[in-house]
Amino acid sequence: MIGGIFHCAIRTADLDATLLFYKGALGLKEVPRPAGLKFPGAWLAVPNAIGQPILHVYAGYAAADGRGEIPTDNERGAVDHISLLAHGFTHYRAHFEKLGISAREQNQNGGSNWQMFVHDPNGIKIELTFDQAAEPDLPVPIADARRYDASERFFDAREYLALKEKIALSANDAT
Repeated sequence: MIGGIFHCAIRTADLDATLLFYKGALGLKEVPRPAGLKFPGAWLAVPNAIGQPILHVYAGYAAADGRGEIPTDNERGAVDHISLLAHGFTHYRAHFEKLGISAREQNQNGGSNWQMFVHDPNGIKIELTFDQAAEPDLPVPIADARRYDASERFFDAREYLALKEKIALSANDAT
C-alpha cells in the first residue's frame, strides 16, 4: 500500500540559487544529509516538528546526464511538476508577485482544491495545492493573465537573477 510521497529528487547546475528559492521563496528548511554522499547537494524539509525531508537536490556530477548537461524545463522529460500541499494562498500570491516570480492559478471545476504554479530557478514546475476549507481568504478571483493553462510555458530564467536581493528585502520588510 502506498502511503504518500517520501521525497522528490531534482538536479541543478546552480545549487545556491536553487536553495535560495526553496528556502527563501517557499519556506522549506535545510536538514542534514547522510554522511558519505560524495557529491554536492542538499536535503530540504517541511518546517514543522517532524521536518521530513521531501526534496533532495543533486548538484555537480550527480546532476548531469551522460553528456555532462543538466536538463531544464522546456525539455522536462517525463516529469511535469512536483505538487506540494501548502497553506496561505493569498500570502504566496503576494510573495511571488513581490519577488517578481511568475505564477499561474486555478480552481478546477469550482472544487475545494486551489493550485498555484511557479518554477524554481532550474525550470522545474512546482504546484502548490491549497485546501479551500483551510484558507479563510478563498475563494478569490483569478485574473485571466494568471489563469493556469497546462500547455503554457511561462518559465523565464531572468526572473531569478536578482532573487537573492529580493528575498533579503522581503525578509527585512517582514521584520
